[in-house]
Amino acid sequence: MAKDFSLMEDSNTSSNPSIHDVSDPARRTLLRGGLGALAGSFLAPLGAVGGVAALAGCATAGGAAGPALGFKSVAISTADTVTVPEGYTVQVIAPWGDPVGMSGETTAFKDDGSNTTAHQETQFGMHHDGMHYFAQEGSKTGLLVMNHEYVDHGLLFPDGTANWSLEKVRKSQAAHGVSVCEVQETNGKWEVVKPSPWARRITANTPMQLSGPAAGHALLKTAADPQGTKVLGTFNNCASGITPWGTYLTSEENFINYFSGGDTLSAHEKRWGLKKGGAGYRWHEFDARFDATKNPNEPNRFGWIVEIDPNNPSSTPIKRTAMGRAAHEGATVAVTRDNRAVVYMGEDSRFEYIYKFVSRDTIKPGGAAANATLLDHGTLYVAQFNADGKGRWIALTYGQGPLTAANGFADQGEVLIKARQASDLLGATKMDRPEWIAVDKQGWVYTTLTNNSNRGAANQPGVDAANPRVNNTQGNIIRWKEDGDFSGQTFAWNHFVMAGDPSLARAEAKGNIKGDMFSCPDGLWVDGRGVLWIQCDMSTSAMGKGDLKNFGNNMMLAADVHTGEVRRFLVGPSGCEITGLTATPDGRTMFLNIQHPGEPADEISDPKNPRAVSNWPEKKANGRPRSATVVVRKADGGVIGT
Repeated sequence: MAKDFSLMEDSNTSSNPSIHDVSDPARRTLLRGGLGALAGSFLAPLGAVGGVAALAGCATAGGAAGPALGFKSVAISTADTVTVPEGYTVQVIAPWGDPVGMSGETTAFKDDGSNTTAHQETQFGMHHDGMHYFAQEGSKTGLLVMNHEYVDHGLLFPDGTANWSLEKVRKSQAAHGVSVCEVQETNGKWEVVKPSPWARRITANTPMQLSGPAAGHALLKTAADPQGTKVLGTFNNCASGITPWGTYLTSEENFINYFSGGDTLSAHEKRWGLKKGGAGYRWHEFDARFDATKNPNEPNRFGWIVEIDPNNPSSTPIKRTAMGRAAHEGATVAVTRDNRAVVYMGEDSRFEYIYKFVSRDTIKPGGAAANATLLDHGTLYVAQFNADGKGRWIALTYGQGPLTAANGFADQGEVLIKARQASDLLGATKMDRPEWIAVDKQGWVYTTLTNNSNRGAANQPGVDAANPRVNNTQGNIIRWKEDGDFSGQTFAWNHFVMAGDPSLARAEAKGNIKGDMFSCPDGLWVDGRGVLWIQCDMSTSAMGKGDLKNFGNNMMLAADVHTGEVRRFLVGPSGCEITGLTATPDGRTMFLNIQHPGEPADEISDPKNPRAVSNWPEKKANGRPRSATVVVRKADGGVIGT
């Protein structure tokens, strides 16, 4: 999520070491993308989910058939358009406000933003984010499931935040959540199928179930839900994941911004970043659910991974509490040799943590029904990165180590609800905004550390000489390989690449990229050939300024994980973030999301001039910028990236 750096959460006041505090230049190699001498010391590739299986008929990365990256780089750009390499085509589908295809619901988007709440509940939400293609008929027909992270009230309403009301709150809530739509390719063009029996909108008011160890906990009970097992909605959904049994995992990221606290905050509320007034969404003014002074447990009911079955439109989304509570940035699933699920999760806040969940039980044949409770049982771990290039996973298990009643944990449910406090006590490593996670064909697990401009500031964790990323404006990608299997308790780690601009005078901002420069890596995805795709999220409050002055608009790049080469594949329109990446099984159609085109530096559009920054994608004289999904294909019908 693009955020004004001055408004980003920084709630970790623990004394845990940071990733930079434990760096040791003598014992950890800063790789320029290559596996280097370390490669031979690790085990053979491990299985994973999410597009890392080899495509039939495709050359392996670096194989004799040709290079992994077979396209010509595109230039940095500030144009209000989507730029792709020569020989590629772009098509726009599923923009905010178009009907998702629910039966009988055909109301079109109104260019002045005057659609009602009822309309928005059947239309694509705002600010598209994490996304996956679930194939139905191979690479011709499938379901696209996508998150809608947040909204711009200056675009959502004709008059912006003026005349604020319950109706405006409800429409804002309806523009959040998740969309499920059916898409099909006909004669080289993709379209959203309308109507479709699978089309669905999930919003901030959709009934959901809480399951797992924390379900029914006292800290999850409210007056509206005295059992603590049912909750309304999901919001601020960022990256996503898929499971081997065919379900979609959506993450609740900066949920705390929607709640308003009181003048005096508890230690728990402070640790989770609650503040009076929230962060400008104003839901609490007309919906008491978001006033924590009236409903102090309601914030505890968010920050979970939510499982959705896209193939069953009548199913109830489930918040899986066994996977822990955090400002989650996605949930990437890998599979162990004994067929258990391992879910990697980052937490997109300054100085927060990286987690993984290992299921107790094995994945069963039979799809979603056969694995309906798989994610309710298992062990949650938090990562500790050591100075010798090794690391370990520490279990968040009640009764072990400091996780006892003496330290404020009554049971396992409370450990999971207070995962941050538990990780503080366990000595986990504070990270620079860990976001998306991807697993490559060799078993390396990659995480984007988008940036952290607070690094090394007064009264903040510092850096050491081996990692001179004080005021880390550029970000980097860290990776590790588990010892033995994805369920391993220890791992070896290094930095895959340090983002930056080599022309800058400031050493900490130069980076070590081999190829096209980029900044603020966020989205990650590994395709069927093993290419690592990197999506960028420079905040509109910082784009074109300071260390980011030379990068133009946000972009997407491809990296050859064997050679470390990085090439720029796509540049987005003005004021946008590039996010949400998926593809058809044959690798010949790529879907990605253009989030918040036209977002100004203060991140709230002027309703009197909605086209001030961008008029993408429709370029209408009386329209407004709309988040949308972009379909990218090769003109010759080939595999993307070759």
